[in-house]
Amino acid sequence: MSGDSAGTRAASHGIVVAIDGPSGSGKSSVSRAVARRLGTAYLDTGAMYRAATWWCLEEQVDLADQAAVAAAVDVMPLVMGIDPAAPTVHVDGTDVGEAIRTTEISTAVSAVATNLAVRAELRRLQRAIIAAESSVESAGTSFSGGRGIVAEGRDITTVVAPDADARILLTASEEARLARRSLEVHGAADAAAVEATKDQVLRRDRDDSTVSQFHVAADGVVTVDSSDLDFEQTIQAVLDVVEQVLATAATGPDAGTGGEGPAR
Repeated sequence: MSGDSAGTRAASHGIVVAIDGPSGSGKSSVSRAVARRLGTAYLDTGAMYRAATWWCLEEQVDLADQAAVAAAVDVMPLVMGIDPAAPTVHVDGTDVGEAIRTTEISTAVSAVATNLAVRAELRRLQRAIIAAESSVESAGTSFSGGRGIVAEGRDITTVVAPDADARILLTASEEARLARRSLEVHGAADAAAVEATKDQVLRRDRDDSTVSQFHVAADGVVTVDSSDLDFEQTIQAVLDVVEQVLATAATGPDAGTGGEGPAR
């Protein structure tokens, strides 16, 4: 697929691409790259949960006190920068982009991400951002409006944006996911690095699976398995799904809401 032609078509229709998947599947890096190729906005919803965790710790809120956590998140002054070339996360005017990627936050985030009241509030914010970037107005046979958005993270394909134009479950084998996360966190993928990463990755998925389904694609969600694909091949596989959606949407008003994609 031509990135330029796809980007033009995506922007003209304010397309929404929703990407979910387990930890270490490459959701963030692939989604950001896809957004850049398409010329759309990019939303990392996982960063919102990490920011909420940072905020609660900064405010000395007991993460075990679910009501207190929910109350803190309700008033969290969060600003998400959605430019895929330079996405940012600010809380109360502080750039927390690096702080939310620390081991401390990675270890604590599940306590916040599994809080149902927090999930409800952050989903509301996520839907508002997606709506703002995807809104279009019909003018005869032409469209104008939002530039479109690629949004990734838990619940995106099923709860937050179930009507997204393209819904993708990006997955990979446990071995591949652990190796990738080890390279990201430790700069190596040897046995020691993988073992040091295993608890963080697998425990996070286990905890999050109590409130979100992201291991098996829901109806209408296309699975892209990147176990045997490199980074560029994975980006292309996702773009292929988007191209198929756009092509299908062009054939009629009722098409383009997911469906079966290429076998991967």
